[in-house]
Amino acid sequence: MNDLWQEINKHIQNIPAILSDSRNIAVVGISNKPYRDSYSVTQVLMDYGYHIFPVNPNYDEVLGMKCYDSLKEIQEPIDIVDIFRRPDQVMPVVEEAIEIGAKVVWMQLGAENEEAARKALDAGLQVVMHRCIKVEVLRHGSFS
Repeated sequence: MNDLWQEINKHIQNIPAILSDSRNIAVVGISNKPYRDSYSVTQVLMDYGYHIFPVNPNYDEVLGMKCYDSLKEIQEPIDIVDIFRRPDQVMPVVEEAIEIGAKVVWMQLGAENEEAARKALDAGLQVVMHRCIKVEVLRHGSFS
């Protein structure tokens, strides 16, 4: 196992604490289509009491919440940046997450980008990859 994955695995082992210590989650790449994973994942996060900030420049509103064009538009501190983007589109999201001082970048299944993960780790962020935040919330229960 390479050094990158050793570091990421430490954060994966820390998922219960990450979820417990987090309140504000930006969901980047959210869709307004109920059949999309980003939509159902966001619904579960809301059900468990997380404060959600949808980010997608294509929408004004998703799930009754104002949708932001970018992370930089959000005026509250963000704990987790949950990314629903293609791997080749993850790096700019990670760069914005670093810029706004997010604590964690969570690359949803299918959004993994090792180069972006290394950049986030080098900037002091925690990184979770190859895990679905919805599954982890359901597994570990409510922390609110």
